Formats: sequence, C-alpha cells, structure tokens
Amino acid sequence: MNQLFPKLPLDEWIEVIVDGLDKHLGFLFDFISTVIGGTVDLFNAILTGLPFWVVIILFTLLAYRAGRWTMALFTFIGLLLIQNLGYWEHSMETLALVLTAALISVVVGIPVGIWCAKNESVQKVVTPLLDFMQTMPAFVYLIPAIFFFGLGKVPGVIASVIFAMPPTIRLTNLGIRQVPADLIEASDAFGSTYWQKLTKVQLPIAKTTMMAGINQSIMLALSMVVIASMIGAKGLGADVYRAVTQINIGQGFEAGLAIVIMAILLDRITQGVGKRKNA
Repeated sequence: MNQLFPKLPLDEWIEVIVDGLDKHLGFLFDFISTVIGGTVDLFNAILTGLPFWVVIILFTLLAYRAGRWTMALFTFIGLLLIQNLGYWEHSMETLALVLTAALISVVVGIPVGIWCAKNESVQKVVTPLLDFMQTMPAFVYLIPAIFFFGLGKVPGVIASVIFAMPPTIRLTNLGIRQVPADLIEASDAFGSTYWQKLTKVQLPIAKTTMMAGINQSIMLALSMVVIASMIGAKGLGADVYRAVTQINIGQGFEAGLAIVIMAILLDRITQGVGKRKNA
C-alpha cells in the first residue's frame, strides 16, 4: 500500500527507550520486583497458612460487618464451595495478587488524584495518560512487564496495577472537586490548615466517590490477574488458561465459577465498607 510519507520508526523508538530504561534503571526494577514479590508472598502466606475454615469465618464476619446477613451467607457458601471444588489454594493465590495490585493502586492513585484535584496543570497532564492506560489493550501491558521483570507473579501485578489504577485516580480527583465550595470557605474562615481541610473536610465528604474508584480498581485488578496467567502468574487464571488450551469445559467452568465468587465477594465488601464508613 502506497504511503504519502515514510513510516515513522515508532517501534524502534520505543525499543530504544525500553532498552535505555533497562540499562540505566535496572537496580530500580530489581528493588520493585523484590518489594512486590515479598508483598505477594506475605499475603499468600497469611491466606494459605491459616486453616481454610478460619479464613472462611473471617471473610464471613467481614462481609456481615460490611453488608447484610445475606452477603455473609453468600460469602460462607461461596468460599465453602471453592474449597469443596479443590480451588482453595489457587483462589488464595489469586486473592494475594489482587490485594497486592489493589494496595499499590490505592497507595499511588489516591495521592495522584488529590494532586490532580489541587492543580489544574497536573490534571491536564495526567488525564491523557489515564486515557491511554484505560484504552490500551490489556495484553499489551504484558510485553514491557515481561521485559523488565521476567515471568511470574511480579510482572502480573505490575500489569494489573497499570490497568487498574486509573479509576482510583479519576474518582479521587472527582470526589474532591465535588466538595461544596461553601464548606471549603467555612473551613478557611475557621483558620484550617491545608492538611486539616483535606483530612477533616474534603476526604470524608469525597469518601463514597473514592471508594467507588477503589472498588473498580479491585475489579479490574482481578480481571487482569486472570489474563496475567499467560506470563506465569499463578492462581485461578492458570486453571482457566489450562482449561482453554485443553478444551476442558468442566474445569473451565469450575475455575470460572470460583473467579465469579471472588469477584462478587470483593465487590460487595468494598461497596459495603464505603457506605458504612460514609455513614
């Protein structure tokens, strides 16, 4: 096909940038890999180290605390079914990956969202980046993650963080911007400092919106962790991937059902926590 202009060597430019990052910042990537790998191992050790019935009771109580007794009953039956089907250990591995990705998304995303809400210039720069992160096909994130961190759980978490972080940033920014101006003026009139105004007025009022962003980040992290099984991340995603490659419908349905139970559980609990704290 004829072109009016020569093709831009964008692929070559990207490879040069990636090679340069790997050459000059390799120590940083090693440090990040150690921290993330250690966090995943810690969550996994806690979740798999405890007897399954203890974990089920703890999550049931958490669901009851966050929502209604019907949610607690669903949590109890759902986790019991996962254990009965033989997917308990893999479910806990998946949960460890999701919790790590969600923790990083919150720790990084909330401060960035606050920064965007306080500075218009920062928002103008960050918003296109978030658009790029959310529209780029999920599988593309696996390529640089593999290059910098190899195969396994760490690149899976990194790809999940990139894919899942935008909702936390966007809704934190939106929640703070939606705080009524008269409340801000009243806090200024009482001589509140910047930190007092943020922690005592803006964040509490924006909490429901922020929790919605965190909820979406957790759901996206779960979906990406399943995809990350293609690069060696363990958990339920590996079972689904194996069932697809072997055309094992029964195993695929069981693993998929376990993922659905985990997704509903995490979704309802985070929603309940947001509503309860806001009340």
